[in-house]
Amino acid sequence: MKEQLEQFLYYITVERGLALNTVISYRHDLEQFISFLESIGIKDFKEVKREHLAGYLENLHNKGLATRSRNRHLAAIRSFYKYLLREKIAESNPAAQMESSQIQKKLPQVLSLEEVERLLDQPDVKTPLGQRDKAMLELLYATGLRVTELVRMTTEQLNLEVGYVTALGKGHKERIIPITENAQDALKEYLQHGRRALLKGRQSNYLFVNRSGKPITRQGFWKILQRYTQKAGITRHISPHTLRHSFATHLLEHGADLRSVQMMLGHSDISTTQIYTHVAREQLKKIHRLHHPRS
Repeated sequence: MKEQLEQFLYYITVERGLALNTVISYRHDLEQFISFLESIGIKDFKEVKREHLAGYLENLHNKGLATRSRNRHLAAIRSFYKYLLREKIAESNPAAQMESSQIQKKLPQVLSLEEVERLLDQPDVKTPLGQRDKAMLELLYATGLRVTELVRMTTEQLNLEVGYVTALGKGHKERIIPITENAQDALKEYLQHGRRALLKGRQSNYLFVNRSGKPITRQGFWKILQRYTQKAGITRHISPHTLRHSFATHLLEHGADLRSVQMMLGHSDISTTQIYTHVAREQLKKIHRLHHPRS
């Protein structure tokens, strides 16, 4: 069985050209599967039945593997058996009719309006770096951009006269998002003063640059956000995506329609956006419990 696994790994590496990390993941998951089969006396992939596979998945569950990880193991086995069928090594795919376990969606974490205001007030706008950081935070909360869209944004994607940005999202899909007056003011200040000071005569198409005149990285922005989070006295762990979640939730709380929020976020499926209606509902329940006299 291990020899057939090596042949499969060669096939997905050379013929299918899968990435090294993907191949390593397949190896890890399928070696575990083979070890399990050997432990129950199975020495040929032809002998594997649906109940054996169910037992393997239950074994992974008992070991504490999360649903997402168990689904990854199942997907690896399913792909492996497609190869075995193709090579006529196996006669059936025991994983073919097995459905992946449903992953329970967690409600995304959002900041309150008061927390957002505190966070946005932290940068020192008297300095070039503070002007840049203020502009980035304001723009992120004003548009719900993904962090990659933010750090890769060029000056050509910004239209301050009309008040919108053109975001380049997944699959290189473009979408136009309006920006708030606060974000416009912060961006104008940064472009007129902070960006010029950071570039020191150098040229760059990127909107947000560091001291060396190079574009800000995702990791660089994450560190900036963590610093201002601490300064704002926000004790919860937040990420750049927290501001995206907050943008969507606050829009819905203030009457925006779901379809418009979907377009601004760049979601291809409106069901992805619907999670924010649940967040908004939970926020309302929390406010009701806190402030209703008979709660």
